[in-house]
Amino acid sequence: MSPTEVIYEDDVFVISGLIKQKKQYIIYTFYTIEFRLKKDLEMEYISRYSSPLGGILIASDGFALTGLWFEGQKHFADNLEDEHEEKNLPVFEQTAKWLDVYFSGKEPDFTPPLRMKTTPFRQSVCEIMLKIPFGQTMTYGEIASLIAKQKSLARMSAQAVGNAVGHNSISIIIPCHRVMGANGDYTGYAGGIDKKTYLLALEHA
Repeated sequence: MSPTEVIYEDDVFVISGLIKQKKQYIIYTFYTIEFRLKKDLEMEYISRYSSPLGGILIASDGFALTGLWFEGQKHFADNLEDEHEEKNLPVFEQTAKWLDVYFSGKEPDFTPPLRMKTTPFRQSVCEIMLKIPFGQTMTYGEIASLIAKQKSLARMSAQAVGNAVGHNSISIIIPCHRVMGANGDYTGYAGGIDKKTYLLALEHA
């Protein structure tokens, strides 16, 4: 009797002469289930969006948005799983609708569900960026000061913040384009300074 049958049939453990193997069957069947669940969790899905600034690749774990990159940008698809497939998902429809509203020059009144696949530090930076209002900006130094305050530190490196901003995997929606240099300089945008300039002009920032 195979372990597969053990999973799906009732009372299959009542097998004469196999008492010692009963535990082995249980371990094997649970291992098989765990492997399948892990494989499903690692699967990601993609969709594509055509924007005024060129193609955009969107990624999801099946429920939340995990990535949004301009085609050809720095760190393109840096957290996308090797196993992925193109698929229509509700979160992709929500994201496309959000982008339609945004590129019309209006502030969307909703946000698709997000999942940040990143380090705790970079996530804390992303959470601050999410709070930068439409049409406004913040400097790397200001974000560094907020992080330092959150962590009860004397100071935080603006350079470390800049690195985290540059590795933001959900562009536009997590608005790293609203983060500026100390003197209001248009610095450090993974999508390119031309795109940053366009997005800020779109928001009248």
